Amino acid sequence: MMDHQLVRQLRGQVGSQLAEQRRSDEFLGRPAMGPDVERQYARSVIQTTLTEHFRAQAAAGLGVPSAEEEAVLAEAVHASLFGAGPLQPLLEHPDIENIDIQGDRTFVVYAGGRKERHAPLVDSDEDLIELVQTLAATAGLSSRSWDTANPELDLRLPDGSRLSAVMGVTRRPALSVRRARLGKVFLEDLEGNGTLPAEVGQFLRAAVRARKNCIIAGATNSGKTTLLRAMANTIGPEERLITVERALELGLDEFEELHPDIVVMEERLPNSEGQGAVSMAQLVRRSLRQNPSRVIVGEVLGDEIVTMLQAMSQGNDGSLSTIHANGSAEVFDRIATYALQAQERLPIEASHMLIAGAVNFVIFLRQVRDRESGEYHRRVVSIREVNGFDGRVLSSEVFRLDPFGQLLPGAPITCLDDLAEHGYYPSGVWT
Repeated sequence: MMDHQLVRQLRGQVGSQLAEQRRSDEFLGRPAMGPDVERQYARSVIQTTLTEHFRAQAAAGLGVPSAEEEAVLAEAVHASLFGAGPLQPLLEHPDIENIDIQGDRTFVVYAGGRKERHAPLVDSDEDLIELVQTLAATAGLSSRSWDTANPELDLRLPDGSRLSAVMGVTRRPALSVRRARLGKVFLEDLEGNGTLPAEVGQFLRAAVRARKNCIIAGATNSGKTTLLRAMANTIGPEERLITVERALELGLDEFEELHPDIVVMEERLPNSEGQGAVSMAQLVRRSLRQNPSRVIVGEVLGDEIVTMLQAMSQGNDGSLSTIHANGSAEVFDRIATYALQAQERLPIEASHMLIAGAVNFVIFLRQVRDRESGEYHRRVVSIREVNGFDGRVLSSEVFRLDPFGQLLPGAPITCLDDLAEHGYYPSGVWT
């Protein structure tokens, strides 16, 4: 078991030495250490601090750890300074997908759906609150509060994982982390792991290149964000992208060779006085004034949907977004519900008319259980094309599951000529 109190003590000592070094560099006119240099320097300070600590322990007749235990402690101190503290080892595990913590109860979910209880990562609720508050102060584009007055928190961790935390409204503080196991991901990767067949991959590449507006739908943890990243990485480097998110998660700006011209926008919550908020809807409107080739909205959850659809229908073709839904046909009513709650208060019929003029395709994913292994895998199970409007959105399912669970061509694609110009040549019933 990790001695969390000792980690905090050592972190304080090392942090003080790092701060003193920064002040010394500034006083002597030396250039500030870059992030990588400072991390490496911190390792040497940690090692010196540990050596002094254990020398004092030995002099007092107390036991000293083995070399392996000392190395684990050193990594824990380093992670508390530059990473996600006690979360860091789990974030670095290649097979962990989800981490759920409530107080001293910690559970991890591995790829395939296997779930295990893990040893507690913190000693108390106060330690968990301190950990999350530290992350909230340093992750994202702006510092975020997490306290009884602001009991909800969403943010992107340095490795790209998404953290959601609540306090005050639960018996004990709780957080969930969804790992970003696939960073630089392409449609070829999703074809390789079985998320989608090769023909569907070819279809999606052509849809992106043909500047079709696509909405990716599914339940929580169905793979929407990963598919959005893969589709976005089909966009050429010459295009200017604007991404709008509630909490930074997409990370498309991390790969300059793929997207050298990109502006990343993040919703800003109000401060303690209720001032300074910048909503998703405001950011979507602002993005249209930044000369975008495409606008990518990480996740639609509210009134930004009206602005986004208006942008899609007014020349900003090739936009991408995700939305929560339980089926591809349900997406249109889900959008209409958001639009009804928006400032514009669009009636259902007006929302459906706006959808029909803006959206080209809806791609739906869900987790599918393998009958033999019992493991769950993310799969594209439906693709629906928007065909028009007749009081409601008219659509057809152009890819659908057959009785054996295979995703195969369904209804004819009305814009097939556009897709053919960008490399999609169907092998199914449309030929």
